[in-house]
Amino acid sequence: MTTPHQATAQGTQPWQGGAPAAYASPIPVRDATFGDALRSEWTKIRTVRSTMWTLGVMLLVVVGIGLLVASVMSGHEASGFPALAAGFFGVLLGSLSVITLGVLVISSEYSTGMIRTTLTACPSRSRVLAAKAVVFFSLAFVLTTVACLLVAAVDSSLISGHGVLAPSGSQWARATVGIGLYVALLGLLALAVGAMLRHSAGAITAMLGVVLLPLLLALFMAGESLQTLRTDLIEYSVPNALAAIYGIPMLDSGPHGWTPLWILAGVTVVALAGAFTVINKRDV
Repeated sequence: MTTPHQATAQGTQPWQGGAPAAYASPIPVRDATFGDALRSEWTKIRTVRSTMWTLGVMLLVVVGIGLLVASVMSGHEASGFPALAAGFFGVLLGSLSVITLGVLVISSEYSTGMIRTTLTACPSRSRVLAAKAVVFFSLAFVLTTVACLLVAAVDSSLISGHGVLAPSGSQWARATVGIGLYVALLGLLALAVGAMLRHSAGAITAMLGVVLLPLLLALFMAGESLQTLRTDLIEYSVPNALAAIYGIPMLDSGPHGWTPLWILAGVTVVALAGAFTVINKRDV
């Protein structure tokens, strides 16, 4: 006969007649899906302070500088200047905020150790990175496009006339959707770099180098032997790519129209492939 003490020691209760108890949790238990990862990343990105500050500064800079440039140009002759190109200056500076947020979306979790909690809830590292990329890209694209649309609408009304070129449908598309895609892709590239480096300061510094260093180096290349390299650095620099999308490239040669966007898309795809490879091979 089994005594109550023996039954307890064997993991059963006396009233169960020696049969082990089957525990059923009242909380449904299932594997995390991609939809769960998306909801989790959306909750994180909209509740942290870095999102509010970086995107708030981006909107302020893009809209503020864009309208300021348009107001200054409205009283001057600007023959041959595209009407929507006044938004270039604000977008160039505002893109730095999007780059910073792209890095922080993933590197901040490594610096605080929260990445362990994230990967415990969703063990698939590729799913986590993909969810971060989708949520961040969507948010950056929508906000940048809305800001550029507002600036373009005001610019076209403020600086019409005075020899300014009236925007065509293609120019409207590039100055709004095209710029929104380009800036969002820059941020996505920064996210991929942050995933590979896992260090906020290092990744932000690397991205600032990608954006600014080629053009700065080209400015100091005055020798005849460096002319070809100087031209290439200018043509494929980020500032010139943004200017080309707006229709005011720094050089007559090099990518024009939508081409800079496709080039950045290819570079971003390669960087994301490296990020997915690295995040699955390294320990947390």
